Amino acid sequence: MLNHVVQFALRHRGVVVALGLVVIVYGLYTVARTRLDVFPEFAPPQVVLQTEAPGLSPEEVEQLVTTPIETGLNGTPGLDAVRSQSIQGLSVVTLIFRDNTDIFRDRQMVSERLGEAVSRLPQGVGPPRMGPLTSSTSLTMIMGLTSTNRTPMELRTFAEWTLRPYLLSVPGVATVDLFGGDIRQIQVQVKPDRLRAYGLTVDDVLSAAQQAGGVYRAGYVENPNQRIVLQTLGQSLTPQQLGNVVLVAHEGLNVRLKDVADVLDAPAPKFGDAQVDGQSSVVLLVYAQYNANTLDVTRALDNSLSQIKSALAAEKINIDATLFRPANFIEAALRNVERSLLIGAALVAAVLFLFLLDWRTALISFVSIPLSLLSAIIMLNWLGVSVNTFTLGGFAIAIGVVVDDAIIDVENILRRLRENSALDRPRSLIAVVLAASLEVRSAVVYATFIVALVFLPVLMMGGVEGRLFAPLGMAFIFATLASLGVALTVTPALCFLVLSKVAPHVEPGYIRWLRQRHVRWLEILSRRPRAVMWAALAMCCGAAATLPFFGGEFLPDLQEGHYVLHMSADPGTSLPESIRLGKIVAARLLKDPYVRSVEQQAGRTENGEDT
Repeated sequence: MLNHVVQFALRHRGVVVALGLVVIVYGLYTVARTRLDVFPEFAPPQVVLQTEAPGLSPEEVEQLVTTPIETGLNGTPGLDAVRSQSIQGLSVVTLIFRDNTDIFRDRQMVSERLGEAVSRLPQGVGPPRMGPLTSSTSLTMIMGLTSTNRTPMELRTFAEWTLRPYLLSVPGVATVDLFGGDIRQIQVQVKPDRLRAYGLTVDDVLSAAQQAGGVYRAGYVENPNQRIVLQTLGQSLTPQQLGNVVLVAHEGLNVRLKDVADVLDAPAPKFGDAQVDGQSSVVLLVYAQYNANTLDVTRALDNSLSQIKSALAAEKINIDATLFRPANFIEAALRNVERSLLIGAALVAAVLFLFLLDWRTALISFVSIPLSLLSAIIMLNWLGVSVNTFTLGGFAIAIGVVVDDAIIDVENILRRLRENSALDRPRSLIAVVLAASLEVRSAVVYATFIVALVFLPVLMMGGVEGRLFAPLGMAFIFATLASLGVALTVTPALCFLVLSKVAPHVEPGYIRWLRQRHVRWLEILSRRPRAVMWAALAMCCGAAATLPFFGGEFLPDLQEGHYVLHMSADPGTSLPESIRLGKIVAARLLKDPYVRSVEQQAGRTENGEDT
């Protein structure tokens, strides 16, 4: 089979080289459009349901909300496990599906079965909310809003009603969570003694407030030639208007809402708070859509923020969009891989030229590097695997391997062409190239598969570690196998087109000197096979003895420039106390000259991704 493959490549050398160029062009096109992430998707398909249960304790949330939802959703097709969390006023149910299921179908099945569970929930509990379709690495950007002349309520209002809808319109953004600030409410703070004096109840106040703030449908009036649409006006939109609502007539006087309660703009009770560099602020957490390109979404966000700088300046609001930006790490990783590719290619070219003294051989061998790596990227893209730090690591490891097959093939073809030119009756060039390529083909194939099989156990790992490290093994194996395909087809075709046009140069003198020394040492060692085997065994044992002195970590040390510090206080610690402690820690951290900014999140945000 190998004979037919090489013969085909030599016979149709123009077509093979053209197809190689097509692969390079299509590979570059794929690189420009491929999905870029910090980590591969390591979480299984899952659907998160959050249900707000105001006023309920964790035990009541578990019994009255979480358990009915779990019971109603058990038995969903493809469901692997159900996890839940019940905290004060909130139920979180996470449905984990099997790896081979379609996440879109999973969400549809959950949505259909959720109706049965909703009917079992007690009155006053909000409907279960299905979280947006995001991945485990969807957090794309954290930005903070601060202002010296805006109250926390004004800052939160601007973030919620102006900035958040604007960010949601950016292509690729799934959701935006808000932390901190004060949510504006028109609150009716009842005075019990005044209610008692007028003989009223809280239900009377609640009913009056609901009617004053409601929107009522009035329909239309129609005559023989015209239809007039009616619109009701008079809804109370300000505290002053709501305060003038009449509750009841008492002894000839109208009792208004403001007579029995304080009606005012006030902040809603907080579930969480945030600050930046010890200053009260509003923090926005931007999540990308499922399978979105992190780098593209980040650049779109940067472009959108640059367009509203004037609006932010007019509102006298400062925005820091660099509190957390995974795109920085992706860009740094890409730069490092590009640098490694350039250095590797330069070293290969230098070594080949040094040992062969022929720029043509260096060029032929060099072609195998981009062709193999781009072929691997095409295959990864077809399988839906993103380019991330682990796939880039696999490519970095493969750089020194993908060129081996081509070097062996090129060197042997060049040597046989040199010997053929010295014969009295030289053979045809295509026969020499074919014979030289087939001469080393078996050894090259065996060696390539052995090297690729070394990473096969990585693909067999299960759980989170398997999802993380499998892309690394896939990138290395695909690049290595692609280099074998290049050596079987493109390399012989290029050798025939390039090396056969001119007479082979004479082998350098220092190469002949090294070859003679190599032969002499081989003769000496071949007479002492036991000594060689014992020396190899001693080296293996010595290397194994050093293993206990190495440290062990699940992940390499990634220099992202971001640190996450988790602080936990005694149960029942108030939110203001948590913020006070955070200010102390932030002040200490900012004294370090290497710390640029400190952002704190305390508690949780309403209907946020992280509870």
